[in-house]
Amino acid sequence: MPQDHFCPWREEAEELKAEVGRIGTQVQSLQTQLTALQRHVFGKKAEKLPSVTRQLRQDAGSAEDEAARTAAALRKRRERAASKAEGALTREVRHPVPLEARHCPACGSEDLKPLGEGRRTVTYEYVPAFFERQVHVQEVLACACGQGVVTAPAPARVVDRGEYGPGFLAHVVTSKCADAMPLHRLAQRIERGGVPTHRSTLTDLFHQAASVLLPLSTHLLQVIAASEVVWADETPVRVLDVKKTKQGYLWTFLTQTQQGEWLLGYRFSLSRAGKTPKDVLGGTRGALVVDAYTGYNAVTLPEGRVRVGCWAHVRRRFFDALPTAPEAREALDFILALYRVEALARDAGVVRTDAHHELRQQQSLPVLMALRAWMDSQATRHLPKGPMGQALSYALKQWEALTRFTSDARLPLDNNRSEAALRKAALGRKNFLFVGHQAAGENLAGLYALVATCEANSVNPETYLADVLLRVQTHPNARIGELLPHEWKRLRATDSS
Repeated sequence: MPQDHFCPWREEAEELKAEVGRIGTQVQSLQTQLTALQRHVFGKKAEKLPSVTRQLRQDAGSAEDEAARTAAALRKRRERAASKAEGALTREVRHPVPLEARHCPACGSEDLKPLGEGRRTVTYEYVPAFFERQVHVQEVLACACGQGVVTAPAPARVVDRGEYGPGFLAHVVTSKCADAMPLHRLAQRIERGGVPTHRSTLTDLFHQAASVLLPLSTHLLQVIAASEVVWADETPVRVLDVKKTKQGYLWTFLTQTQQGEWLLGYRFSLSRAGKTPKDVLGGTRGALVVDAYTGYNAVTLPEGRVRVGCWAHVRRRFFDALPTAPEAREALDFILALYRVEALARDAGVVRTDAHHELRQQQSLPVLMALRAWMDSQATRHLPKGPMGQALSYALKQWEALTRFTSDARLPLDNNRSEAALRKAALGRKNFLFVGHQAAGENLAGLYALVATCEANSVNPETYLADVLLRVQTHPNARIGELLPHEWKRLRATDSS
């Protein structure tokens, strides 16, 4: 039979072979998704991706050492809590000896005298917060001549003719941005405190506060954009629309000052395109710590910022590949070795110094070289669209960005800081579900920034907002940076000393 008669069968066989490969890839991908879903829904916490910190602690010593470290950490937390409590309101409650017991149990004498200052115990009690209706009376003086009248100055107000003081507005903003409390629920709590109010009133106050503080939130984002190293990330937020909701996005941009203070900025947009990063960071230079999302390409092109990759994302992908590719454990061990070097730098107190850079050159670079050789050897052994193949592809495509941290001690291994900055927004998204419109999203982003920066620098956001809501309206614009949370805290510390 002529050879040509077999050609159709060969072509069909090749097509079937390709189809089998495609189906195999799909089955493997579905098996991985099913395993991950079962682990997420039904699995124990130990089966989920363990934190790097916990793994490093487990590697550092035995169970007894781990228990000792846990006890030490608990003592440290208690000491911090006790130091914070010293600044809280303290009331001394005296407990005198009852009249029927004021006699000596030995001889019966009633001539008893105080012995020292008495026994002291500390108890924390909750005293319900309260609101007060302040009636401001301005004194008016008139001259005997009948023509001159002098009136005392009116109290400062956040909004002209507004009925609510700066402390009230600060409480509303902090409750929503720091505690993720929906305004309708906050209105119920305020009514229990004796102030008749409504959700619409609190909504107006929230947006008024955002408008007054807009110069501060805008300047905060400008300070972040001017920094050498910036972290960035984004998360979806639903936006109310006619008969349904549409997708919006909350972006975070943050940096760390030379004094170790964290500055967190937010920006809201209706699109996930690269326009938002370009609006915030366009024209700036330095490093941008992000994941592999292409929306940041607009500011990381050759004339823009240098892109720094995230090893936490790489680690997560290899962990997800474990059920179908046990050899992914080797990649996880390599990545853990990189974090172990960072732990050494923290323990030695040399983070972001030349010694940190030298440590990375000596210990991190060999780990990276070994990991790259291992990934190159594994790349041809796995289907490109399978979990392991995708994990390898992700790491290899991002390799230059992932290894950039070895050249600069200021650059981190991962983008976890910006992901953590969005957790508060994720909690709020679960509680109040959506924002009303684009302007509401922008106001929420601006207030999120100030509250989150307060919390990152151990500043009470209610105290801070109650102060700057009045001061920002008369403060010189050229010195607006003095009212940012970290600068405000520094100035208060100087004034108190």
